[in-house]
Amino acid sequence: MGDLLAEAEAELYTADPDGFTARRTELAGRARDAGEPAVAKKITALRKPTRSAWVVNRLVQSDPEVRSRLDSLAADLRDASDGSRLRELTAARAKLVDELTRTALEGLPAPPAAMREEVTATLDAAIADPEVAASLGTLVRAARYAGFGGFAAAPPAAPSAAGPRKTKPPPEPAAEREARRREKIKEAERALADADRDLDSAISAERDLEDSVRRLEAELADARQRLAEARRRSYRAESRQQRAAGQLSRLKE
Repeated sequence: MGDLLAEAEAELYTADPDGFTARRTELAGRARDAGEPAVAKKITALRKPTRSAWVVNRLVQSDPEVRSRLDSLAADLRDASDGSRLRELTAARAKLVDELTRTALEGLPAPPAAMREEVTATLDAAIADPEVAASLGTLVRAARYAGFGGFAAAPPAAPSAAGPRKTKPPPEPAAEREARRREKIKEAERALADADRDLDSAISAERDLEDSVRRLEAELADARQRLAEARRRSYRAESRQQRAAGQLSRLKE
């Protein structure tokens, strides 16, 4: 079961997205024919990647060292303990992301600037965010790191200056701290609810568009078949017309 699903994911997320929907249907049917309806259902649920996500997936699937290089640099950045080392690793990070972006876009005719930016942002996010790193190879859309502060090292504490000792302000009452904490929780819950609604709306729109594409593809196939039949009728009618014209010409001689 796992092999069939893994093989389907590997193929669907590295092949050109233009053929994703049709090939997904074929692979799901193959799983059903193999007596694996649960796998077929999971394959059917796989979502079509954007072209930027596909470019990154293809890079990671084609070169196993990409993932290890990103993971290694991420580990070094997490372990950095001083500003000098952090600056060195930050430069290495920019260099690696730039190198991998160029490699990912090789072979694409004039990739748009937006795609280049999304590929760069995704690779950069994979260094900073373990969840993004884990999804490399089966990305559905480009990623962007939304953390706070990234790997920035905390500045060293400044030495205390000579002078009069400043008294600390009195501690905040526990009741006020709790009130603020509850308000922040409510704000976070509202933000999560808004994000959930946006995600549901985006997924629904994507599915509607995929359905529209399938209908248009079916209509196009039907139109091509009718065009072929019309061309055959036209050819037969033209042949009859030429024979009739020839016969008329001979009769008039």
